Amino acid sequence: MFRLCQRAAFTHKQRSSFTFRLDFPSCDSYSTSQVRLGVLQRVSDKSERFLEQRFPRFYILYHTLRRGFQLLFEDVKEVRRIKRIMRNNNILHRELPYRDMERLILFRRDMIKAIPLVVISLPPFAIGLVFVLMCLFPRQLLFRHFWTPQQQRKFQAITHLKRSRHQADILNNLVWTIPHVGQWPRRSLLLNLCAKIQSGAHPSVSELNAVREVFSGPPLAMQSLVPRHLRSLGSQLPVIVWLPSFLVRRRLTTKALDLLYLDRALDSLGLDQLSDEEMKRACDLRGLDPSRLSSSQCREWLQQWLQFSIQVKESETSLLLHSMAILTLNYPPVPK
Repeated sequence: MFRLCQRAAFTHKQRSSFTFRLDFPSCDSYSTSQVRLGVLQRVSDKSERFLEQRFPRFYILYHTLRRGFQLLFEDVKEVRRIKRIMRNNNILHRELPYRDMERLILFRRDMIKAIPLVVISLPPFAIGLVFVLMCLFPRQLLFRHFWTPQQQRKFQAITHLKRSRHQADILNNLVWTIPHVGQWPRRSLLLNLCAKIQSGAHPSVSELNAVREVFSGPPLAMQSLVPRHLRSLGSQLPVIVWLPSFLVRRRLTTKALDLLYLDRALDSLGLDQLSDEEMKRACDLRGLDPSRLSSSQCREWLQQWLQFSIQVKESETSLLLHSMAILTLNYPPVPK
């Protein structure tokens, strides 16, 4: 009897050792394959063609926003990479290569311009209002990634038209300041330079270097400029000019130093390394309208600008800012 019970217990233990297992198919067999990706791509292409044919205005808006976010994400990735390199290698901003420094400057400018739209979108259920404002005021609320090519050309023309008006104001402010220049030789040199620009002639780098000392002290040094003069200088750069004058002066100094370091990096790289698009963007950053110039004219002007700016010291930011107006007002020179 004991042996029978022992055999029964062994048989029960042996049977209970079997486990019930269900063989589910692996998740890998349900991963997205190239075939499914191809089907999704064809569906997406058909949807875009349908929107383009039936709702062309909405398609342009959709395509512009999608491409804008793609470019923005690429910029964010590149900026993170540059910041990581700066942190790991203990590199300062002014020691970066030209293209990395330019990308940081443009990204910072774009993000500052996007701040009002972000603030408007903070309240709940404000996304509808944000979308309407984006459509009504794209130049004021959006930046270059979210503009169509037609909008980019149009907004660039508007920006340079306003900039040219303010550059004329800068020249007038210089003329009004001439009687307050202390020494007569400096006053005479500045008067001759302003008279040449007002006559429609394009000044040379040597003529601009001749008046360098005038901008090192009062009344044309950065700390001595009156608020009206500061605001006219700030209007040719992305600076909020209705802020208090000490803030405008600080922002102008920062912008001028960024431009000075960028010029030094560009001189180290060499103009021959720039593409036509990069040259036009470089001219635009320095106040010149590249839309009415050929590539050779952009290169010629940049060579002249670098010939001047690499000699400018960090304490001569006022000279650099005034030169944006002096060297661009009458370029290209009218042939005699």
